[in-house]
Amino acid sequence: MRETEIIDRIRLQSRKNYRHKTLIRGIGDDCAILRPSAGEDLVFTSDFVLEDRHFTLATHSAGAIGEKALARSLSDLAAMGAEPVFCLVSLAVPAKLGAVFVGRFYKGLLRIASKYSISLAGGDLARFDKVIADVMCCGRVPRGKSLLRSAAKPGQRIYVTGKLGTAAHAFTAGKPILPVPRIETGIALRKLGVSAAIDLSDGLSLDLARLCQESQVSAEISSHLLPIARHATLGEALHGGEDYELLFTAAPQVNVPSAVGKLPIREIGRVARGRPGVVLMDGNPLQSKGFDHFA
Repeated sequence: MRETEIIDRIRLQSRKNYRHKTLIRGIGDDCAILRPSAGEDLVFTSDFVLEDRHFTLATHSAGAIGEKALARSLSDLAAMGAEPVFCLVSLAVPAKLGAVFVGRFYKGLLRIASKYSISLAGGDLARFDKVIADVMCCGRVPRGKSLLRSAAKPGQRIYVTGKLGTAAHAFTAGKPILPVPRIETGIALRKLGVSAAIDLSDGLSLDLARLCQESQVSAEISSHLLPIARHATLGEALHGGEDYELLFTAAPQVNVPSAVGKLPIREIGRVARGRPGVVLMDGNPLQSKGFDHFA
C-alpha cells in the first residue's frame, strides 16, 4: 500500500474523532491551521516513544503503542493545566509491519484522543528499522495562567496525585501498564490556584529536583507521607518513573482537596530555602535516581 493510501485511511479514521473548534484545517494540507481565541495562551509539547526503550513489540500491541504515544504528551499538557486542542503525529515503522500495524496504531491513538477531546491534525509517515513515534500536542490556557515549574516558593506545600511506584512495579512484574494523563485534574488544580507543577514521568526524586531547580528552591519531604502503590517498594515510588501523576506546590492558604474526582491527592512535604534543586527526605539528601536518557 502506498503512503497516500495509508494517509487517506488515517484521515477517514480521524473524521469520527473530536475536532476542536479552533482547528480550521487538519489532515490534507502541508500544514494544519489553528485560529486561537483571544485571551488565551497556547502551550506546546512533544514526546518520543521508541521501540526497545519505551516498549517492545513483544509487550505492547500496535494499539497500545499508539495509546502510550499520545498519553505521554497529554500528560505534559496536564502538568500545565491546559485543555488539549490538537496533536501532530510522526510515525516510522519497519517494512515488515505494514499498513495493518499503522492502522492499529492510529486506532489506539484515536481512542485516547476521543477520550481527552484532542484533534489529530496531521503528521508524517516514514520507514525505519524500528518503530518510532513523535507526538506533538497543543493545548490552551487562559492568558498568563499556565502552571510552571518555576513558580514554587519557600513555605509552600508539596503534593502528589494518585499512587507512586505503580508503573515501576508493574514493569518489574512483567506487566507494563499504559499512562493515564491527568488532564481534568491539571485543569482543576490550575483553577484552584496552585503554583508550580510537573508530571512524574521520570521518577519523583528526579522530577522534584527539576522543579526545585527551575524555581531556585529546595524541598523537604517525608517518606511516611508518600502514597506508595500496593506492593511497590519505596525505591520504585521514588525513582521508578512513568507514573504520570502530577507533582505540584501550593501556598498554605490554598485549600487543596484530598481528591479531585476519584483521584486522591496527598501532601508530602514543603518547599524550602536552600541550594536550588536539593531535595531532603527525612532530613537526608535524596539522590536523583530517576530515568535520564543521557545519564
